[in-house]
Amino acid sequence: MRHVPLYGLLIAALGIGLLGCGAKPEAGDGQAVATPASSAAAPAALTLPANLDQGPRAGDSGYDEEKAKAGEVLFKDKGCSACHAFGQRVTGPDLAGVSMRRTQTWMEYQILHPDVMVKQDPIARQMFAQFALQMPNQGLTPEQARAVIEFFKHKDHESGEGREAGKEKD
Repeated sequence: MRHVPLYGLLIAALGIGLLGCGAKPEAGDGQAVATPASSAAAPAALTLPANLDQGPRAGDSGYDEEKAKAGEVLFKDKGCSACHAFGQRVTGPDLAGVSMRRTQTWMEYQILHPDVMVKQDPIARQMFAQFALQMPNQGLTPEQARAVIEFFKHKDHESGEGREAGKEKD
């Protein structure tokens, strides 16, 4: 019976500890408050806009060299080349000419929300059926996604990928 008060104290301490784990620090109390990146938002809450791939192709405009360099670094660091290449199919789609096949908006949503795209976008669903592999969410910010797209545009401009060549691949 001497152990009952000790067990009671342990249970109380455990309960207080568990309650403390669930507390969210308030802004201004000296602790940083983490907010989820927009790419990590709950996919169920996101509904895609209609006609993501209608309009001018991303590669129809010029590209920002500085952002393209940052995008190339992200492409390498995030391991995108494990599934994608330019001019050949790996396990995912060949990216040669992608900026001439897709709009800026479509590519940005595909990079930021691939899980939502495969459920709601007909092009992403078709690619999932073709490649039997869903692109993972790499947790990029919108600015980082745009940098990767600038890298795609740079690659397409550099290789001279035209609109017709870009449309033949998927």
